[in-house]
Amino acid sequence: MEETSALMKQVEENQAVSDEHDTQKGKYMTFKSGNEYFGLEIQYVNEIIQLQPITAIPETEDYIKGLINLRGKVIPVVDVRLRFKQEPFEYNDRTCIIVINVKGMMVGLIIEKIAEVVEIKEDNILPPPSIGRADKAHHKYVYGIGKVGDSVKLLLDPDKLLNDEDLSVVEQANEMNNVEE
Repeated sequence: MEETSALMKQVEENQAVSDEHDTQKGKYMTFKSGNEYFGLEIQYVNEIIQLQPITAIPETEDYIKGLINLRGKVIPVVDVRLRFKQEPFEYNDRTCIIVINVKGMMVGLIIEKIAEVVEIKEDNILPPPSIGRADKAHHKYVYGIGKVGDSVKLLLDPDKLLNDEDLSVVEQANEMNNVEE
């Protein structure tokens, strides 16, 4: 987990430089899911935490793993691999949760492995290809393809990761937080 705390420090430094959006522009937290690397704009990332006990929620989508208690806040967590209709994976010591802010609500994304914080300039971001979209479920969450050196990162739109039903679970968790405060 040393690399996770080093990356979280990098995220915090990027956010501490200035609260202005400009300092975070073009910076992405990247992570691995299956055989692909994804990127989230750093402005959405609140923190990276170790996997912790998750309380299951009955009658929700299989990719919504449940709720965690993070310093008194109840946060729903989503398994990114299951959300992208990839094969499930066994959680291990590299598995972590990226806590993001989606539409003013906190959500945890369970990911296999954090990669790095990278800067991707706008002219290195291409629109996602439209060929063969039907077979790749996660493309509807991807707004662009970021070129980083010789590799590419699929850039995610956090607002599209959750559908309306998922958001109601998140809103309920937020309501619980507001009642407890």
